[in-house]
Amino acid sequence: MRGLRLTAAVAAAALSLAVVAAPVAARQTGPTIVDTAIAVNARTGEFGELIAALDRAGLVGTLDGQRQFTVFAPTDAAFENLYEALDVDGVDEISVRTLQAVLLHHVAPGERFSGDVLDSTRIRTLNRDFVFPSVQGGSAYIDGARILMADVDASNGVIHVIDGVLVPGS
Repeated sequence: MRGLRLTAAVAAAALSLAVVAAPVAARQTGPTIVDTAIAVNARTGEFGELIAALDRAGLVGTLDGQRQFTVFAPTDAAFENLYEALDVDGVDEISVRTLQAVLLHHVAPGERFSGDVLDSTRIRTLNRDFVFPSVQGGSAYIDGARILMADVDASNGVIHVIDGVLVPGS
């Protein structure tokens, strides 16, 4: 049920963005990746941990500018699984340096919609590592994390919602 709520809310956000977003060549204004994540979080509560992590890591400004990015955005449930694996209570217990490395592993330069992602054998991320897309059992994955919702358009890129936190080097 939670997945359906997230899917419906993200689809509604994506649809509203599609109506207001300008064509790729003319994009200058409109909701950025950060604005879109905040709007989805307001509707679903699914990106609170991601937003807190971006803020703590000092990366909000990076994703709020004019440069185009592809973001593989973990849900709050994905962050909770990470916290459990690390035996921490939340984002404040993870060093800023580690947070930056992990978060930049979720961001690729350029706008890559799902077709471009799945047509790639590997995608370089901003931490200079790679993520590897795949299709298994009819579902799309990036480094083992299932893509729950693809192609959430923003003025400065695109978001793909995933069910896991991608860890560099794994």
